Amino acid sequence: MHIFYTPDIAATGELPEEESHHSVKVLRLSEGDEVMLADGAGTFYRAVITLAHPKHCAVDIVETIPAPPSWGFKLHLAVAPTKNLDRMEWLVEKCTEIGVDIITPLLCRYSERKELKTDRLRKIAVSAMKQSLKAVCPVVEEMTDFRRFVERPFDGDKYIAHCGEGVRLLLTDLYHPGHNALVLIGPEGDFSPEEVACALANGFRPISLGDSRLRTETAGMVACHTLHVINMMKK
Repeated sequence: MHIFYTPDIAATGELPEEESHHSVKVLRLSEGDEVMLADGAGTFYRAVITLAHPKHCAVDIVETIPAPPSWGFKLHLAVAPTKNLDRMEWLVEKCTEIGVDIITPLLCRYSERKELKTDRLRKIAVSAMKQSLKAVCPVVEEMTDFRRFVERPFDGDKYIAHCGEGVRLLLTDLYHPGHNALVLIGPEGDFSPEEVACALANGFRPISLGDSRLRTETAGMVACHTLHVINMMKK
């Protein structure tokens, strides 16, 4: 069964225009057909189409199915966007499939991309949410200045993955299962020494993701997956 993204379904009783078009014009669904909806905030809805309109497909909700995040902790990934946008889109897709709550693009000193349109990334997150059968869609924030971001409060463990000098323990050795986690991933040119110092001054702990030097998008996905594996092993 296809899953449709309906963030306002409880208030409107109909699919958004894009999802309405897909259901009626592409999938050829009609009145009486059953559909599964996800509001992106942790709830599935089993519903029946009552009006098969290509712009305003109306439904009756038959069953409400709570489906909160299965990972049991808050995961926030802050990443300097790659110059090649396809690689950033890949990261958003894969981390959504694995499970992430918030993705924040970071504007760093050595960032290859200084501007970023997040609408496309949000659409990719929605698609990945539906493909992976989740009811929770991550929040994709607007590009945020590094210094302003690290000064924001966060209720959990804070880490910065960098390649500079100094002691960096493996994420697997530092992270405690069940703790909320915020991980900073730098651009291809890494964080500047000043940025690393700023993060450490704001309570971030330096980490390593292994012996290999990873591309930005690979590092982000590895951090996300590592945290999930640690939590699954401790259940």
